[in-house]
Amino acid sequence: MRVVIIGCGAIGSIIAKEIADGVVPAELELLYDADRKAAERVSGIFKKKPRIVEGIDEIVNSNADIVVEAASQEAVKSFAARILGSKKSIMIMSVGALADEKFFDKIKKIAGKNRVKIYLPSGAIGGLDALKSASAAKIYEVTLTTTKHPNALKGAPYLIEKSIDVGKIREKAVLYEGSASEAIKKFPANVNVAVALSLAGIGVKKTKVKIVAEPDIDRNIHEVFARGDFGEFKFRVKNVPSPQNPRTSYLAALSAIATLKKITSAVEIG
Repeated sequence: MRVVIIGCGAIGSIIAKEIADGVVPAELELLYDADRKAAERVSGIFKKKPRIVEGIDEIVNSNADIVVEAASQEAVKSFAARILGSKKSIMIMSVGALADEKFFDKIKKIAGKNRVKIYLPSGAIGGLDALKSASAAKIYEVTLTTTKHPNALKGAPYLIEKSIDVGKIREKAVLYEGSASEAIKKFPANVNVAVALSLAGIGVKKTKVKIVAEPDIDRNIHEVFARGDFGEFKFRVKNVPSPQNPRTSYLAALSAIATLKKITSAVEIG
């Protein structure tokens, strides 16, 4: 399997290392990052160095099988349609871009027409398989509670809008409660998991999200509660933040690696 990585930050660099170490049975052909130095750092870990490209044209004209997006929601909206149109599958890590239902419908149609796939890893949470199974019947409620250190929430548009200084948060505080569709606008770098959960369940408008800041923790905590005809379940995961980016959980990168291994495996579980 020939792979391209767009975005050489926390997640992209971890995925690349697993390919370089042979954990993922694939060949990394191309790297792209707006910061060329970031791409050069990642390229440097390979014996057979992947080529660093300057833009999307070189990617769509390559013979790659799958493009891994690990850059931003803006990158997804800019590149996904062209990638799928060039008959390449795409793995989207910035799932928040898919809260735009018209955009998601558009790229699904392109993928179907070209017989390629859009892969959405579970990211920093668990329980998506259970939720997908539950959605075969009626689901009444899905709630995601995300708790992070205040520094991991720094720069969120909602905090800027409300003039909230995360440096002054001294005790556990609920910062936001509302729909996933609004949460992804207000905390775009923090709640991609909310959209992944929504797509597996009852949609971004019905899925509820609570954002909590807690200065005494060193983990990113996600709690999922779902209730429906199947009964109910509660799933809690405490993630180690990525050393490169505290906004990103290490598990998010591992979920991408697991998805790549699943694609190449002869056995599929779940």
